[in-house]
Amino acid sequence: MNTDQIFNGRVLRTSVLRTQARFYIGVDLGQAQDFSAITVIERAEVVGCERDPVTYEYLTETLFHLRHAERIPLGSPYPEIVERVKEIAGRTPVAGWAKVIVDATGVGAPVVDLLKRAGLKCPVIPVVITSGDMESSNGSGYRVPKRDLMAGLQVAFQKKRLRLARGMRGLDALVEELRAMRVRMSPEGYERFSGGGTHDDLVLSLALAWWRASREAGWGC
Repeated sequence: MNTDQIFNGRVLRTSVLRTQARFYIGVDLGQAQDFSAITVIERAEVVGCERDPVTYEYLTETLFHLRHAERIPLGSPYPEIVERVKEIAGRTPVAGWAKVIVDATGVGAPVVDLLKRAGLKCPVIPVVITSGDMESSNGSGYRVPKRDLMAGLQVAFQKKRLRLARGMRGLDALVEELRAMRVRMSPEGYERFSGGGTHDDLVLSLALAWWRASREAGWGC
């Protein structure tokens, strides 16, 4: 995945919040040889100092920033991961304004139950990552193709919708994963994303968070 411009993007010259910021906590669950990862995206609508040339109203912009990226040490018990998610979700200013989007594929299903019983005081949204070509929902969770998650994240960077802060802890590992992502075509003609032999836990965590954040912004991808 091309990362040449992921740190750039036009921002209005002030950052006065128009509405309360929202936070999306993406959780990718690893197994014995794979890291688990947690990322947090902040969505904020801000009012700038520039005015619309026709209406003369102050322009507004919806900004998305990556605020947290963390790999959980290999071998960490799932209850410890749940407690870490709870800790992050309970921090100011995240507390009360967050949603947790968790990989419910395979071992993720019982972890979803742990999260729901952990008293997070925020919605827990399970997502089963599939190799298919269609998203679906059963009312309690979602099934989303991996290619859709990754393509949505790719578009976010291409259109400079998601901003990453230089020097943030965990960012180097995330950028390394992004640069290692490869796209190949399946025999059926679908795009398939893979980590190119490296870990992709942070990328998947971020893709889950972005999937929900972008839906709630009305972009649908």
